[in-house]
Amino acid sequence: MGYQEAVWPRLLAELIGTFALVFVATGSIMVDQVSGGAVTHLGVAVTPGLVVVAMIHAVGDISGAHFNPAVTWGFWLSGRLRPREAVAYVAAQLAGATLASFTLWLLLPGRPAQMGANLPSVAAAPAVAFEVVLTFLLMFIILGVSGNLNPGAPVRREASAGVAVGGFVALAIWFAGPTSAASMNPARAFAPALFAGTPLRFLWIYLAGPLTGAALAAGCGRVLRRGSEAAGRVPVSRARRARRARRRTAGNAP
Repeated sequence: MGYQEAVWPRLLAELIGTFALVFVATGSIMVDQVSGGAVTHLGVAVTPGLVVVAMIHAVGDISGAHFNPAVTWGFWLSGRLRPREAVAYVAAQLAGATLASFTLWLLLPGRPAQMGANLPSVAAAPAVAFEVVLTFLLMFIILGVSGNLNPGAPVRREASAGVAVGGFVALAIWFAGPTSAASMNPARAFAPALFAGTPLRFLWIYLAGPLTGAALAAGCGRVLRRGSEAAGRVPVSRARRARRARRRTAGNAP
């Protein structure tokens, strides 16, 4: 099977998953404004988390369920993706996000809530810092549930992985949404800003913060993985030495 035949189902899964995430995450903000606050801040936080849980269940075993260029960047830095795979993933994610914002632009005329674009409520420096920390934690959790921190640990099934990742997404937006907007996702920031226009000036925050946070998590993941691998080799080595000693003792026995 050629590369294109092998990768296109994964790219389609990433496109659909990112479409669902951006459609729900930004759509909930737009509907909240149109409805006069019916969705509420809690609803705006919970809905992206729930769709992450659902889409990890749906396509996690096909593409890995990144739905986020920062996550793809982190997996590439961790050595889990080839460069051309990472580029293709990001292209699919941006396409899915753009399609989601275009659909909302058609469904909700007037661009309510500036298309649900990420807008910081604090100064640029703390907004970037929030995005770095939140994306670091998100990427670290993803690496953990996918078995990339400890190669000897079992990989979590989609059920528990989805709850862990989606739960953190909801929690992060719930408490940090009123500060940096808790994007953690360049694709989620890019697409609505593209259609809203004015928030493009804030886009750099949602590129620099998430990419930096994911890179830091990937670096920590490499350190933990090497430590886990080294720790795993010590007992094996001792056990082998013990078996060899027993064999030698048995061979010398009268």
